[in-house]
Amino acid sequence: MTDSSSPSAAPDHRDLPTGHQRAATAADGPAGDQATDPRRWKVLAVCLSAGFVTLLDVSIVNVAMPSIQHSLHASATSLQLVVAGYTLAFGLVLVPAGRLGDAGSRRFLFVGGLVAFAVASLAAGLSPTDEWLAVARLFQGACAGLVSPQITGMIQQEFRGYERARAFGMFGATVGVATAVGPLLGGVIIQVFGEDSGWRWVFGINVPIIAVVLVAALRVVPRGTRGRRAGLDPGGLVLVALTTVAVMVPFVTTTGTGDDPARWWWLLVAALGAVATIGWERREARVGRDPVLAPDVLRLRSFRFGSLLGLAYFAGFTSVFLVVTLYLQDGLGLSALQAGLVGLPFAIASGTSALLSGRAVARWGRPLVVVGLVVVVIGLVGTDTAIRVIDAQPGDAALVCVVVACTQCVAGAGSGLVIAPNQTLTLAEVPVRYAGVAGSMLQVGQRIGSAIGISAVLSMDYGALASGASQAEAVGKGLLVTVGLVLVALVIAVLDARVRSRDPAESST
Repeated sequence: MTDSSSPSAAPDHRDLPTGHQRAATAADGPAGDQATDPRRWKVLAVCLSAGFVTLLDVSIVNVAMPSIQHSLHASATSLQLVVAGYTLAFGLVLVPAGRLGDAGSRRFLFVGGLVAFAVASLAAGLSPTDEWLAVARLFQGACAGLVSPQITGMIQQEFRGYERARAFGMFGATVGVATAVGPLLGGVIIQVFGEDSGWRWVFGINVPIIAVVLVAALRVVPRGTRGRRAGLDPGGLVLVALTTVAVMVPFVTTTGTGDDPARWWWLLVAALGAVATIGWERREARVGRDPVLAPDVLRLRSFRFGSLLGLAYFAGFTSVFLVVTLYLQDGLGLSALQAGLVGLPFAIASGTSALLSGRAVARWGRPLVVVGLVVVVIGLVGTDTAIRVIDAQPGDAALVCVVVACTQCVAGAGSGLVIAPNQTLTLAEVPVRYAGVAGSMLQVGQRIGSAIGISAVLSMDYGALASGASQAEAVGKGLLVTVGLVLVALVIAVLDARVRSRDPAESST
């Protein structure tokens, strides 16, 4: 990666429409006049590497589920926790970690989180039982939650204007590629090490990768943070954590067969927790302290719309890989490697379009996201149609794989125009002093969305199979859920685009 500290790579606000230029300038806040760090692109490279390995574990486990089930005789509940428990713990830790990072502990949390993530990955790989693996995955997710808000915080801290959009474009490409390439990498590992023990190396591979990233992180990650140090608001942190858990628990414990209906009472607990959190945070603001949810951030209309869009999109986006991978392995009898190869076109298309989206979002804004969501819907509908229409007999498996790969390529091209641009637009007006907590608040919505989407699709899939449906019928129902969730994100994007077109200045109201 070239060092863009040269004059030719300086932020170019001439490429930004007036509204976006004001947003980029406002986001710089008190630090806007500080000189940029000449090491910022090296810092970004370390951040993207850490983001890749932590996000990889969201989807890499998908192709390993049949092996885990066979090797550990895992129950449906344990398998659900192995997949969604990672997301649960990830989301739980994000806001506290973002707040602590903003308070001056960003480097410590980044490095410490990576070390702990490596330990958790080793524990997962050595798991003797499915219960042990589920607990290890929870710990692994919590460690990833420590690292992730420091990445968005450092991007906000180190970059300005167009360079920030470009950096978020690279991060968006990392998110898309890591999520999409996970099944392929998992398939390669299982192919090399075998069905019985290959799944252990799916987790163990993280250890040497983290070791390399740590060496670079200790050399280039800046010490301390810019801007004032905020209070930690321990009461608010506890309430946010309890509310997040209460929202996610009923979804991550949904399997589609034999579930206890009482689990939905957790949503009432979540509602009460949300009310208590709002009351507490208002009290903290009244007495002059720093609420953990940063009212200055929540008042930004651009942040509210972007967070809701991210929640809905990740609910559909993340679950696609799981349901398609299960179909390819359990329905068509493909190996883990073959199933991963079918998803490769999505990764390539997503990464390419995300890299191109940095300059495009500065020029087009929210309409770019609308276009991306429309393309994603077209791709997902194509995947669903291919699976339903083509008779999935053994002789037709190759045709199904080719068509699914093509339609997933279309969905990937659209996805790259959604994740990074939405992150850029959502955080564009956030002051640097709130960079970590704002990024973590955004990602909490994404993790909650992922947990809801994965759980809804898995329960739909398991429930359909239990009722006697074929694999194609079961995956078709799951894909309809993902399409519906992406359509919700599209509606939010259209509404936001309409408001911005009427008055760009309203993006901050």
